[in-house]
Amino acid sequence: IFVSHGQVTSMQDSPELYQMLLRGEYVQFCNVAPHPIRGRVTMLVCPMFDDQNVVGDLWLFIDKDYAFRDQEVRLVQQVVNQCAIALRQANLYQNAQAQVKMLEQVNWLKDDFLSTLSHELRTPVSSMKLSIQMLELSLSRIQSQDGSLQKVDQYLQILKSECEREICLINDLLDLQQLEAGQRSLVLETTQVHTWLTQILQPFENRAHSRQLELRLELPPYDLPPFVSDLVAVERVLSELTNNACKYTPPGETIIINADAKPGRMQFSVRNRGVEIPDMELPRIFSKFYRVPNADPWKQGGTGLGLALAQRLVQHLEGTIEVQSANNQTEFIVEIPNQLVRVSA
Repeated sequence: IFVSHGQVTSMQDSPELYQMLLRGEYVQFCNVAPHPIRGRVTMLVCPMFDDQNVVGDLWLFIDKDYAFRDQEVRLVQQVVNQCAIALRQANLYQNAQAQVKMLEQVNWLKDDFLSTLSHELRTPVSSMKLSIQMLELSLSRIQSQDGSLQKVDQYLQILKSECEREICLINDLLDLQQLEAGQRSLVLETTQVHTWLTQILQPFENRAHSRQLELRLELPPYDLPPFVSDLVAVERVLSELTNNACKYTPPGETIIINADAKPGRMQFSVRNRGVEIPDMELPRIFSKFYRVPNADPWKQGGTGLGLALAQRLVQHLEGTIEVQSANNQTEFIVEIPNQLVRVSA
């Protein structure tokens, strides 16, 4: 379709002309019948095409007694080529903008879905947990002489375990969504590292003992400076790393948690012996829902969200986390700036 002075001309009205233009050839001619507005003129038509096909054409009009020279035609062709480039770039920009908007919409839908899913799952599971606690309290008051409540108590413990597992999954999903959406603030507190780490590791001692593992806290001989950070977030990271070490360390081995002060930051590490992550798996270790193949011979299960959440939390704290695995041991090293000044996401 050709548009001029508000009038539309179909390509079907000049099939011979547009056959040449579609082949990439320019056309110069003079109209036989006078045009109602232009009269009789000489016309030069140059096709505008990109690397795939013709995308338009440029028309030039001049006095009927004049013919466009070769030099002028080449100049017009150069102008047409520049127009084609500009048009292609404009189309690419529009497509890119449309793609960005679509991705933003998809990302918003994902965040909204995770938020809704977390809320809808958390509410009934929280009710389940409360009911289990009340049931456990009621059963503890019943005195059974023949031990008939042993199986009931066994089933109750299974319910408690699975309920806690679901709550952890929901919390991980919600925390990840908040971190990726930039909706989590920093709450800074000050602590003494030795006392604080001892409290964090205490819940893992019984678990390590039941799995015949040695859980050891190693600190330098000198006093560490006060640590100022979002302690809830740092504790979550260290707990996740320690939990992973307890899950995947073979019986009889040792898990070592270390802390040391570096210039302007605090360094923590969790090292477990008896397990090694293949080199090809290391780049994906922090990916969401990723679990190292054949790394769980005890079939303990898991969602693959823990390390992804730990990495996002460390990044939120403006720190770094890395993993090293060789010589039958694996070590996660976390460095967190001391005395953060940023208080919001």
